[in-house]
Amino acid sequence: MSLQTRLMTAVIGFVSLILVIVAVITSATLGKTMEDQLDQKLATNAHLVQRWAEATDAPEATAPNVLAGHTVPAAGLLVAVVSPLTGASGVIVKNSAQDEFTGTLQTLDRKQMTEIGMALAGTTVATVSISDLGSYRLMALPAAGGIVVVTGLPRDDIQNQLTQLLTVIALATIGGLILLALTTAITIRVGLRPLRAVATTATRVANQQLDRGEVSITERVPASEADPRTETGLVGASLNKLLDHVNTSLASRQKNEERMRRFVADASHELRTPLASIRGYSELSLRALRQTEAPAEHPEVVESTTSSLERIQAQSLRMTRLVEDLLLLARLDEGRELVYGTVDLTQLALEGLSDARPTAADHHWTIEVPDEPVTVVGDAGRLHQVVGNLLANARTHTPAGTTITLSVAREGDEAVLRVHDDGPGIDPAIRDELFARFARGDSSRARQTGGTGLGLAIVKAIVEGHHGFITVSSEPGDTTFTVRIPVNPAATVADTEADTEA
Repeated sequence: MSLQTRLMTAVIGFVSLILVIVAVITSATLGKTMEDQLDQKLATNAHLVQRWAEATDAPEATAPNVLAGHTVPAAGLLVAVVSPLTGASGVIVKNSAQDEFTGTLQTLDRKQMTEIGMALAGTTVATVSISDLGSYRLMALPAAGGIVVVTGLPRDDIQNQLTQLLTVIALATIGGLILLALTTAITIRVGLRPLRAVATTATRVANQQLDRGEVSITERVPASEADPRTETGLVGASLNKLLDHVNTSLASRQKNEERMRRFVADASHELRTPLASIRGYSELSLRALRQTEAPAEHPEVVESTTSSLERIQAQSLRMTRLVEDLLLLARLDEGRELVYGTVDLTQLALEGLSDARPTAADHHWTIEVPDEPVTVVGDAGRLHQVVGNLLANARTHTPAGTTITLSVAREGDEAVLRVHDDGPGIDPAIRDELFARFARGDSSRARQTGGTGLGLAIVKAIVEGHHGFITVSSEPGDTTFTVRIPVNPAATVADTEADTEA
Protein backbone atom coordinates (compact mmCIF):
# COMPACT_ATOMS: atom_id res chain seq x y z
CA MET A 1 0.00 0.00 0.00
CA SER A 2 1.04 3.57 -0.54
CA LEU A 3 2.15 5.73 2.38
CA GLN A 4 -1.08 7.72 2.17
CA THR A 5 -3.18 4.55 2.36
CA ARG A 6 -1.18 3.19 5.29
CA LEU A 7 -1.48 6.46 7.22
CA MET A 8 -5.23 6.69 6.60
CA THR A 9 -5.72 3.05 7.58
CA ALA A 10 -3.76 3.51 10.79
CA VAL A 11 -5.50 6.77 11.80
CA ILE A 12 -9.03 5.61 10.97
CA GLY A 13 -8.39 2.21 12.56
CA PHE A 14 -7.16 3.65 15.87
CA VAL A 15 -9.94 6.26 16.00
CA SER A 16 -12.54 3.58 15.21
CA LEU A 17 -11.18 1.39 18.01
CA ILE A 18 -11.31 4.30 20.46
CA LEU A 19 -14.89 5.17 19.45
CA VAL A 20 -16.01 1.54 19.83
CA ILE A 21 -14.42 1.35 23.28
CA VAL A 22 -16.12 4.63 24.28
CA ALA A 23 -19.47 3.36 22.93
CA VAL A 24 -19.16 0.08 24.84
CA ILE A 25 -18.21 1.83 28.10
CA THR A 26 -20.98 4.44 27.68
CA SER A 27 -23.68 1.89 26.93
CA ALA A 28 -22.50 -0.38 29.77
CA THR A 29 -22.45 2.50 32.25
CA LEU A 30 -25.83 3.82 31.15
CA GLY A 31 -27.30 0.32 31.19
CA LYS A 32 -26.02 -0.28 34.72
CA THR A 33 -27.46 3.05 35.90
CA MET A 34 -30.84 2.34 34.35
CA GLU A 35 -30.84 -1.17 35.83
CA ASP A 36 -30.16 0.28 39.29
CA GLN A 37 -32.97 2.79 38.85
CA LEU A 38 -35.29 -0.01 37.73
CA ASP A 39 -34.31 -2.08 40.77
CA GLN A 40 -35.10 0.87 43.07
CA LYS A 41 -38.45 1.41 41.39
CA LEU A 42 -39.13 -2.31 41.54
CA ALA A 43 -38.32 -2.46 45.25
CA THR A 44 -40.69 0.45 45.95
CA ASN A 45 -43.54 -1.16 44.01
CA ALA A 46 -42.84 -4.60 45.49
CA HIS A 47 -43.17 -3.34 49.08
CA LEU A 48 -46.29 -1.40 48.14
CA VAL A 49 -47.91 -4.51 46.62
CA GLN A 50 -46.76 -6.51 49.68
CA ARG A 51 -48.71 -4.18 51.98
CA TRP A 52 -51.77 -4.45 49.73
CA ALA A 53 -51.54 -8.22 49.84
CA GLU A 54 -51.28 -8.26 53.64
CA ALA A 55 -54.38 -6.07 53.83
CA THR A 56 -56.38 -8.51 51.73
CA ASP A 57 -58.23 -11.42 53.33
CA ALA A 58 -56.36 -14.64 52.88
CA PRO A 59 -59.19 -16.51 51.18
CA GLU A 60 -59.42 -13.68 48.60
CA ALA A 61 -55.63 -13.22 48.07
CA THR A 62 -55.41 -13.30 44.28
CA ALA A 63 -53.52 -10.98 42.04
CA PRO A 64 -56.60 -9.04 40.78
CA ASN A 65 -57.97 -8.69 44.33
CA VAL A 66 -54.65 -7.40 45.67
CA LEU A 67 -54.68 -4.60 43.08
CA ALA A 68 -58.39 -3.81 43.36
CA GLY A 69 -59.14 -0.39 44.80
CA HIS A 70 -55.52 0.81 44.70
CA THR A 71 -53.72 3.30 42.57
CA VAL A 72 -51.17 1.43 40.49
CA PRO A 73 -48.05 3.59 40.19
CA ALA A 74 -46.85 2.20 36.84
CA ALA A 75 -48.41 0.70 33.77
CA GLY A 76 -46.96 -2.65 32.76
CA LEU A 77 -46.63 -3.70 36.43
CA LEU A 78 -46.62 -7.48 36.85
CA VAL A 79 -48.15 -8.93 40.02
CA ALA A 80 -48.26 -12.61 40.85
CA VAL A 81 -49.64 -14.01 44.11
CA VAL A 82 -48.94 -17.52 45.40
CA SER A 83 -51.44 -18.35 48.19
CA PRO A 84 -51.91 -21.64 50.06
CA LEU A 85 -55.65 -21.21 49.71
CA THR A 86 -56.17 -19.74 46.21
CA GLY A 87 -53.09 -21.11 44.43
CA ALA A 88 -51.02 -19.05 41.98
CA SER A 89 -52.41 -16.20 39.93
CA GLY A 90 -50.80 -13.38 38.02
CA VAL A 91 -51.74 -10.29 36.05
CA ILE A 92 -50.14 -7.43 34.19
CA VAL A 93 -51.54 -3.93 34.50
CA LYS A 94 -52.18 -2.67 31.00
CA ASN A 95 -53.10 0.87 32.12
CA SER A 96 -54.18 2.68 35.30
CA ALA A 97 -55.86 5.79 36.60
CA GLN A 98 -54.21 8.26 38.89
CA ASP A 99 -56.54 7.94 41.86
CA GLU A 100 -57.84 4.44 41.72
CA PHE A 101 -57.15 1.32 39.78
CA THR A 102 -59.62 1.26 36.93
CA GLY A 103 -57.36 -0.18 34.20
CA THR A 104 -57.45 -3.45 32.44
CA LEU A 105 -55.54 -6.52 33.47
CA GLN A 106 -53.93 -9.22 31.38
CA THR A 107 -53.98 -12.57 33.11
CA LEU A 108 -50.84 -14.65 33.02
CA ASP A 109 -51.25 -18.18 31.72
CA ARG A 110 -49.75 -21.35 33.20
CA LYS A 111 -46.65 -21.29 30.97
CA GLN A 112 -45.85 -17.74 31.92
CA MET A 113 -46.32 -18.47 35.61
CA THR A 114 -44.05 -21.51 35.29
CA GLU A 115 -41.32 -19.36 33.71
CA ILE A 116 -41.66 -16.87 36.58
CA GLY A 117 -41.44 -19.66 39.17
CA MET A 118 -38.36 -21.19 37.56
CA ALA A 119 -36.59 -17.82 37.39
CA LEU A 120 -37.20 -17.12 41.11
CA ALA A 121 -36.27 -20.61 42.31
CA GLY A 122 -33.77 -20.10 45.10
CA THR A 123 -33.62 -16.27 44.76
CA THR A 124 -35.76 -13.24 45.40
CA VAL A 125 -34.64 -11.03 42.48
CA ALA A 126 -34.24 -12.21 38.90
CA THR A 127 -34.45 -11.16 35.29
CA VAL A 128 -36.51 -13.38 33.05
CA SER A 129 -37.77 -13.38 29.48
CA ILE A 130 -41.47 -14.24 29.63
CA SER A 131 -43.20 -15.68 26.61
CA ASP A 132 -45.20 -13.10 24.63
CA LEU A 133 -44.32 -10.40 27.18
CA GLY A 134 -40.62 -9.75 26.86
CA SER A 135 -37.95 -9.18 29.47
CA TYR A 136 -38.97 -8.46 33.08
CA ARG A 137 -37.19 -7.69 36.31
CA LEU A 138 -38.87 -9.64 39.17
CA MET A 139 -38.80 -9.44 42.98
CA ALA A 140 -40.48 -11.91 45.34
CA LEU A 141 -41.53 -10.86 48.91
CA PRO A 142 -43.35 -12.90 51.56
CA ALA A 143 -46.59 -11.61 53.07
CA ALA A 144 -48.79 -12.61 56.02
CA GLY A 145 -50.64 -15.89 55.82
CA GLY A 146 -47.91 -17.71 53.87
CA ILE A 147 -48.54 -15.61 50.79
CA VAL A 148 -45.66 -14.84 48.39
CA VAL A 149 -46.07 -11.73 46.28
CA VAL A 150 -44.05 -11.43 43.04
CA THR A 151 -43.72 -7.94 41.56
CA GLY A 152 -42.15 -7.23 38.17
CA LEU A 153 -41.41 -4.29 35.90
CA PRO A 154 -40.68 -4.49 32.14
CA ARG A 155 -37.19 -3.84 30.87
CA ASP A 156 -38.39 -2.68 27.46
CA ASP A 157 -37.66 0.96 28.23
CA ILE A 158 -34.05 0.15 29.12
CA GLN A 159 -33.55 -1.88 25.97
CA ASN A 160 -35.21 0.76 23.81
CA GLN A 161 -33.09 3.55 25.27
CA LEU A 162 -29.89 1.51 24.88
CA THR A 163 -30.84 0.68 21.27
CA GLN A 164 -31.48 4.36 20.53
CA LEU A 165 -28.20 5.30 22.21
CA LEU A 166 -26.20 2.72 20.23
CA THR A 167 -27.93 3.82 17.01
CA VAL A 168 -27.03 7.45 17.65
CA ILE A 169 -23.45 6.48 18.56
CA ALA A 170 -23.13 4.30 15.41
CA LEU A 171 -24.44 7.04 13.12
CA ALA A 172 -22.26 9.66 14.77
CA THR A 173 -19.25 7.32 14.56
CA ILE A 174 -19.81 6.59 10.86
CA GLY A 175 -20.30 10.28 10.08
CA GLY A 176 -17.24 11.21 12.12
CA LEU A 177 -15.11 8.54 10.45
CA ILE A 178 -16.18 9.72 6.99
CA LEU A 179 -15.30 13.31 7.92
CA LEU A 180 -12.05 12.10 9.49
CA ALA A 181 -11.18 10.11 6.34
CA LEU A 182 -11.77 13.11 4.09
CA THR A 183 -9.83 15.45 6.37
CA THR A 184 -6.98 12.97 6.76
CA ALA A 185 -6.80 12.30 3.01
CA ILE A 186 -6.65 16.00 2.20
CA THR A 187 -4.09 16.68 4.94
CA ILE A 188 -1.85 13.77 3.94
CA ARG A 189 -2.15 14.57 0.24
CA VAL A 190 -1.13 18.18 0.82
CA GLY A 191 1.61 17.08 3.22
CA LEU A 192 3.04 14.52 0.76
CA ARG A 193 2.88 16.85 -2.24
CA PRO A 194 6.62 17.69 -1.92
CA LEU A 195 7.42 13.96 -2.05
CA ARG A 196 5.44 13.60 -5.27
CA ALA A 197 7.35 16.54 -6.69
CA VAL A 198 10.60 14.82 -5.67
CA ALA A 199 9.51 11.58 -7.35
CA THR A 200 8.49 13.40 -10.54
CA THR A 201 11.79 15.27 -10.68
CA ALA A 202 13.80 12.11 -10.01
CA THR A 203 11.90 10.28 -12.78
CA ARG A 204 12.63 13.04 -15.30
CA VAL A 205 16.32 12.97 -14.35
CA ALA A 206 16.41 9.16 -14.58
CA ASN A 207 15.01 9.35 -18.12
CA GLN A 208 17.86 11.57 -19.28
CA GLN A 209 20.89 10.09 -21.04
CA LEU A 210 23.74 10.64 -18.61
CA ASP A 211 26.30 8.09 -19.77
CA ARG A 212 27.81 10.01 -22.67
CA GLY A 213 28.15 13.40 -24.30
CA GLU A 214 27.62 16.77 -22.73
CA VAL A 215 25.08 16.45 -19.94
CA SER A 216 23.37 19.20 -17.99
CA ILE A 217 20.75 18.37 -15.35
CA THR A 218 18.35 21.30 -15.27
CA GLU A 219 15.50 19.51 -13.50
CA ARG A 220 14.91 20.68 -9.92
CA VAL A 221 12.21 20.32 -7.31
CA PRO A 222 10.15 23.56 -7.31
CA ALA A 223 11.10 25.96 -4.54
CA SER A 224 7.54 25.88 -3.20
CA GLU A 225 7.92 22.14 -2.56
CA ALA A 226 11.47 22.30 -1.18
CA ASP A 227 10.95 24.18 2.08
CA PRO A 228 13.65 22.90 4.48
CA ARG A 229 11.46 23.84 7.47
CA THR A 230 9.24 20.79 6.83
CA GLU A 231 10.28 17.14 6.76
CA THR A 232 8.98 16.45 3.25
CA GLY A 233 10.29 19.79 1.99
CA LEU A 234 13.70 18.90 3.41
CA VAL A 235 13.76 15.86 1.10
CA GLY A 236 13.16 18.10 -1.91
CA ALA A 237 15.85 20.54 -0.80
CA SER A 238 18.30 17.67 -0.30
CA LEU A 239 17.51 16.31 -3.77
CA ASN A 240 18.14 19.73 -5.30
CA LYS A 241 21.49 19.91 -3.53
CA LEU A 242 22.32 16.41 -4.78
CA LEU A 243 21.36 17.31 -8.35
CA ASP A 244 23.57 20.42 -8.16
CA HIS A 245 26.47 18.26 -7.06
CA VAL A 246 25.81 15.64 -9.75
CA ASN A 247 25.50 18.33 -12.40
CA THR A 248 28.84 19.81 -11.36
CA SER A 249 30.44 16.36 -11.36
CA LEU A 250 29.05 15.55 -14.80
CA ALA A 251 30.36 18.83 -16.17
CA SER A 252 33.78 18.02 -14.73
CA ARG A 253 33.59 14.52 -16.17
CA GLN A 254 32.69 15.93 -19.58
CA LYS A 255 35.64 18.31 -19.50
CA ASN A 256 37.97 15.43 -18.59
CA GLU A 257 36.58 13.30 -21.40
CA GLU A 258 37.00 16.10 -23.91
CA ARG A 259 40.53 16.66 -22.67
CA MET A 260 41.27 12.93 -22.99
CA ARG A 261 39.77 12.76 -26.48
CA ARG A 262 41.84 15.74 -27.57
CA PHE A 263 44.90 14.06 -26.06
CA VAL A 264 44.23 10.79 -27.90
CA ALA A 265 43.53 12.61 -31.14
CA ASP A 266 46.63 14.78 -30.81
CA ALA A 267 48.81 11.85 -29.76
CA SER A 268 47.51 9.72 -32.61
CA HIS A 269 48.06 12.53 -35.07
CA GLU A 270 51.57 13.16 -33.83
CA LEU A 271 52.43 9.45 -33.88
CA ARG A 272 51.38 9.03 -37.48
CA THR A 273 54.38 10.93 -38.84
CA PRO A 274 57.17 9.04 -37.03
CA LEU A 275 55.42 5.74 -37.66
CA ALA A 276 55.14 6.56 -41.33
CA SER A 277 58.83 7.47 -41.36
CA ILE A 278 59.77 4.19 -39.65
CA ARG A 279 57.67 2.26 -42.08
CA GLY A 280 59.05 4.12 -45.09
CA TYR A 281 62.68 3.80 -44.09
CA SER A 282 62.28 0.11 -43.23
CA GLU A 283 60.68 -0.56 -46.59
CA LEU A 284 63.39 1.43 -48.38
CA SER A 285 66.19 -0.35 -46.53
CA LEU A 286 64.61 -3.76 -47.06
CA ARG A 287 64.13 -3.08 -50.78
CA ALA A 288 67.73 -1.88 -51.17
CA LEU A 289 69.04 -4.85 -49.24
CA ARG A 290 67.12 -7.30 -51.37
CA GLN A 291 68.34 -5.66 -54.57
CA THR A 292 71.96 -5.96 -53.46
CA GLU A 293 73.67 -9.30 -53.88
CA ALA A 294 74.58 -10.79 -50.57
CA PRO A 295 78.33 -10.88 -49.93
CA ALA A 296 79.41 -14.48 -49.95
CA GLU A 297 81.62 -14.05 -46.93
CA HIS A 298 78.83 -12.68 -44.61
CA PRO A 299 75.48 -14.18 -45.59
CA GLU A 300 74.30 -14.42 -41.94
CA VAL A 301 74.60 -10.62 -41.51
CA VAL A 302 72.38 -9.98 -44.48
CA GLU A 303 69.86 -12.54 -43.23
CA SER A 304 69.82 -11.01 -39.73
CA THR A 305 69.41 -7.51 -41.11
CA THR A 306 66.60 -8.63 -43.38
CA SER A 307 64.79 -10.32 -40.48
CA SER A 308 65.13 -7.25 -38.25
CA LEU A 309 63.84 -4.90 -40.93
CA GLU A 310 60.89 -7.21 -41.59
CA ARG A 311 60.02 -7.17 -37.87
CA ILE A 312 60.33 -3.38 -37.81
CA GLN A 313 58.02 -3.16 -40.81
CA ALA A 314 55.45 -5.56 -39.29
CA GLN A 315 55.37 -3.76 -35.94
CA SER A 316 55.20 -0.37 -37.60
CA LEU A 317 52.19 -1.58 -39.59
CA ARG A 318 50.57 -2.84 -36.37
CA MET A 319 51.23 0.44 -34.56
CA THR A 320 49.96 2.37 -37.55
CA ARG A 321 46.68 0.44 -37.49
CA LEU A 322 46.34 1.04 -33.75
CA VAL A 323 46.98 4.78 -34.10
CA GLU A 324 44.56 5.02 -37.02
CA ASP A 325 41.88 3.22 -35.00
CA LEU A 326 42.41 5.45 -31.95
CA LEU A 327 42.28 8.56 -34.11
CA LEU A 328 39.08 7.36 -35.76
CA LEU A 329 37.40 6.65 -32.40
CA ALA A 330 38.44 10.03 -31.03
CA ARG A 331 37.00 11.80 -34.07
CA LEU A 332 33.80 9.77 -33.95
CA ASP A 333 33.41 10.67 -30.25
CA GLU A 334 33.66 14.31 -31.24
CA GLY A 335 30.97 13.86 -33.90
CA ARG A 336 33.36 14.29 -36.80
CA GLU A 337 34.81 12.05 -39.50
CA LEU A 338 31.50 11.04 -41.18
CA VAL A 339 30.76 12.27 -44.71
CA TYR A 340 27.16 11.58 -45.63
CA GLY A 341 25.89 10.45 -48.99
CA THR A 342 23.69 7.81 -50.57
CA VAL A 343 25.09 4.36 -49.84
CA ASP A 344 24.00 1.03 -51.34
CA LEU A 345 24.39 -1.50 -48.53
CA THR A 346 23.81 -4.36 -50.95
CA GLN A 347 26.85 -3.36 -52.99
CA LEU A 348 28.91 -2.83 -49.83
CA ALA A 349 28.02 -6.34 -48.65
CA LEU A 350 29.07 -7.89 -51.97
CA GLU A 351 32.36 -6.01 -51.94
CA GLY A 352 33.02 -6.83 -48.30
CA LEU A 353 32.44 -10.53 -48.83
CA SER A 354 34.68 -10.50 -51.91
CA ASP A 355 37.46 -8.91 -49.85
CA ALA A 356 37.04 -11.34 -46.92
CA ARG A 357 36.77 -14.59 -48.89
CA PRO A 358 40.46 -14.81 -49.94
CA THR A 359 41.65 -14.19 -46.36
CA ALA A 360 40.02 -17.38 -45.06
CA ALA A 361 39.65 -19.97 -47.79
CA ASP A 362 39.01 -22.65 -45.13
CA HIS A 363 35.69 -20.99 -44.18
CA HIS A 364 32.39 -21.26 -46.05
CA TRP A 365 31.09 -17.86 -47.15
CA THR A 366 27.48 -17.13 -48.16
CA ILE A 367 25.54 -13.95 -48.81
CA GLU A 368 21.83 -13.14 -48.78
CA VAL A 369 20.76 -9.86 -50.39
CA PRO A 370 17.44 -8.72 -51.89
CA ASP A 371 16.91 -8.13 -55.60
CA GLU A 372 16.33 -4.42 -55.01
CA PRO A 373 19.16 -2.25 -53.63
CA VAL A 374 18.97 -1.29 -49.94
CA THR A 375 20.16 2.31 -49.73
CA VAL A 376 20.76 4.53 -46.72
CA VAL A 377 22.14 7.99 -46.08
CA GLY A 378 25.59 7.55 -44.58
CA ASP A 379 29.33 7.46 -44.99
CA ALA A 380 30.20 4.79 -47.58
CA GLY A 381 33.79 4.36 -46.42
CA ARG A 382 32.89 3.93 -42.76
CA LEU A 383 29.99 1.57 -43.48
CA HIS A 384 32.37 -0.48 -45.64
CA GLN A 385 34.64 -0.59 -42.58
CA VAL A 386 31.69 -1.88 -40.50
CA VAL A 387 31.12 -4.74 -42.92
CA GLY A 388 34.84 -5.54 -43.08
CA ASN A 389 35.32 -5.49 -39.30
CA LEU A 390 32.32 -7.76 -38.65
CA LEU A 391 33.45 -10.26 -41.28
CA ALA A 392 37.02 -10.16 -39.95
CA ASN A 393 35.73 -10.71 -36.42
CA ALA A 394 33.71 -13.74 -37.53
CA ARG A 395 36.65 -15.11 -39.53
CA THR A 396 39.22 -14.60 -36.76
CA HIS A 397 37.24 -16.07 -33.88
CA THR A 398 35.84 -19.20 -35.55
CA PRO A 399 37.61 -22.42 -36.54
CA ALA A 400 38.13 -23.72 -40.08
CA GLY A 401 34.99 -25.06 -41.71
CA THR A 402 32.70 -22.49 -40.13
CA THR A 403 29.94 -21.11 -42.34
CA ILE A 404 29.71 -17.30 -42.27
CA THR A 405 26.56 -15.71 -43.74
CA LEU A 406 26.27 -12.02 -44.59
CA SER A 407 22.72 -10.73 -45.18
CA VAL A 408 21.16 -7.36 -45.98
CA ALA A 409 17.45 -6.49 -45.76
CA ARG A 410 15.11 -3.58 -45.25
CA GLU A 411 12.66 -3.76 -42.35
CA GLY A 412 10.32 -0.81 -42.15
CA ASP A 413 12.34 2.40 -41.98
CA GLU A 414 15.55 0.56 -41.12
CA ALA A 415 18.25 -1.14 -43.14
CA VAL A 416 19.38 -4.33 -41.39
CA LEU A 417 22.77 -5.98 -41.89
CA ARG A 418 23.47 -9.33 -40.21
CA VAL A 419 26.63 -11.40 -39.91
CA HIS A 420 25.93 -14.95 -38.77
CA ASP A 421 28.26 -17.84 -38.07
CA ASP A 422 27.83 -21.38 -36.72
CA GLY A 423 31.01 -21.28 -34.66
CA PRO A 424 31.45 -22.08 -30.95
CA GLY A 425 29.75 -18.87 -29.79
CA ILE A 426 30.72 -16.09 -27.38
CA ASP A 427 31.50 -16.64 -23.72
CA PRO A 428 28.59 -15.08 -21.72
CA ALA A 429 31.14 -13.67 -19.26
CA ILE A 430 32.48 -11.21 -21.87
CA ARG A 431 29.31 -10.60 -23.87
CA ASP A 432 28.44 -7.40 -21.99
CA GLU A 433 31.92 -5.95 -22.69
CA LEU A 434 32.14 -7.16 -26.28
CA PHE A 435 31.93 -3.66 -27.76
CA ALA A 436 34.27 -2.08 -25.20
CA ARG A 437 37.58 -0.74 -26.40
CA PHE A 438 40.52 -3.14 -26.21
CA ALA A 439 38.10 -6.00 -25.45
CA ARG A 440 39.52 -9.50 -25.88
CA GLY A 441 37.71 -12.79 -26.40
CA ASP A 442 38.53 -15.90 -24.39
CA SER A 443 39.45 -19.35 -25.65
CA SER A 444 35.96 -20.03 -26.99
CA ARG A 445 36.57 -17.31 -29.58
CA ALA A 446 40.33 -17.01 -29.31
CA ARG A 447 42.12 -14.24 -31.18
CA GLN A 448 44.35 -16.18 -33.56
CA THR A 449 45.94 -13.19 -35.23
CA GLY A 450 47.29 -9.95 -33.89
CA GLY A 451 44.68 -7.29 -33.32
CA THR A 452 44.13 -4.11 -31.40
CA GLY A 453 40.83 -5.04 -29.73
CA LEU A 454 39.20 -1.96 -31.27
CA GLY A 455 37.37 -3.56 -34.21
CA LEU A 456 33.94 -3.96 -32.61
CA ALA A 457 34.31 -0.68 -30.70
CA ILE A 458 34.85 1.08 -34.05
CA VAL A 459 31.83 -0.73 -35.51
CA LYS A 460 29.64 0.42 -32.60
CA ALA A 461 30.89 4.01 -32.84
CA ILE A 462 30.28 4.18 -36.61
CA VAL A 463 26.81 2.63 -36.34
CA GLU A 464 25.80 5.00 -33.54
CA GLY A 465 27.23 7.85 -35.58
CA HIS A 466 24.63 6.90 -38.20
CA HIS A 467 21.92 6.98 -35.44
CA GLY A 468 21.64 3.19 -35.50
CA PHE A 469 22.52 0.44 -33.06
CA ILE A 470 24.18 -2.97 -33.06
CA THR A 471 23.18 -6.05 -31.06
CA VAL A 472 24.56 -9.56 -30.69
CA SER A 473 22.93 -12.87 -29.84
CA SER A 474 25.08 -15.91 -29.32
CA GLU A 475 24.89 -19.52 -28.31
CA PRO A 476 26.99 -22.49 -29.44
CA GLY A 477 26.45 -22.95 -33.17
CA ASP A 478 24.48 -19.71 -33.63
CA THR A 479 26.07 -16.25 -33.32
CA THR A 480 24.55 -13.22 -35.04
CA PHE A 481 25.65 -9.58 -35.08
CA THR A 482 22.74 -7.34 -36.17
CA VAL A 483 23.25 -3.76 -37.35
CA ARG A 484 20.19 -1.52 -37.76
CA ILE A 485 20.60 1.84 -39.47
CA PRO A 486 17.68 4.21 -40.19
CA VAL A 487 17.13 4.83 -43.88
CA ASN A 488 16.48 8.51 -43.15
CA PRO A 489 18.68 9.53 -40.17
CA ALA A 490 17.31 13.09 -40.17
CA ALA A 491 13.81 11.84 -39.28
CA THR A 492 15.27 9.62 -36.54
CA VAL A 493 17.14 12.55 -35.01
CA ALA A 494 13.98 14.68 -35.09
CA ASP A 495 11.94 11.95 -33.36
CA THR A 496 14.64 11.52 -30.72
CA GLU A 497 14.77 15.24 -29.98
CA ALA A 498 10.96 15.37 -29.77
CA ASP A 499 10.93 12.47 -27.29
CA THR A 500 13.66 14.17 -25.23
CA GLU A 501 11.73 17.44 -25.07
CA ALA A 502 8.55 15.58 -24.15
